[in-house]
Amino acid sequence: MTSPTDDRTASLRPLFIIPARGGSKGIPRKNIKALCGRPLIHYSIDVARALAPDTHVIVSTDDEEIRNVAEATGLPVTYMRPAELGGDKIGSREVILDAMDWASRSGIEYDCVVLLQPTSPLRTVGDVKSALDLYTPRTDMVVTVTEASCNPYYDCFETAADGTLHVSKGDGKLTRRQDAPPAWQYNGAVYVINPDSIRSMTLGEFPRRIPSVMPRSRSVDLDTPLDWIITEHLMSHEN
Repeated sequence: MTSPTDDRTASLRPLFIIPARGGSKGIPRKNIKALCGRPLIHYSIDVARALAPDTHVIVSTDDEEIRNVAEATGLPVTYMRPAELGGDKIGSREVILDAMDWASRSGIEYDCVVLLQPTSPLRTVGDVKSALDLYTPRTDMVVTVTEASCNPYYDCFETAADGTLHVSKGDGKLTRRQDAPPAWQYNGAVYVINPDSIRSMTLGEFPRRIPSVMPRSRSVDLDTPLDWIITEHLMSHEN
């Protein structure tokens, strides 16, 4: 029997945006670099296409080679990001808004925007579904998180004016991490965004952010060559 949550999720029309600019300093050309034999961006494209028609999957790139690699999956890439939005100083909001505007001009109707960064190749279709299940029009954003490696009540410290350390939150009297309130960090895998909210404010200003928890084992965000080595090892040994 289908639950009300399933009915709501099935009725959503998400617009998937996969941002993939050409420049990358930490791992050169990482969006199309082969990870376990496949270009990195293909993993995110596969997840998006499992949940939406191709018309609702936008690869946002300013790079023709990335476009060609993305189209090798069979996904038409008819939108190209303007060159002025290709620099490393451009934020996600500007990229999302431009893709949204293009979709609207193209007659594509959608209820929410799902941002899938290529740097999270271990994210599953189920992870995205779980985030979509939590989304309502009253939400600004559902974002995937994982347990923070550092807890501000226990082992996360700040430097005082005199150079000494003090715990970031609380009185510092906790002696066991288990007694600290849970702390979460974004893992970069899934962002389900209210279109009206992102048009009116930045992602950091959203007052109604809902967490969708993912395990650390899938919360990889590729940023450095070491991240890449670890992820390739995990993927090659997952079976």
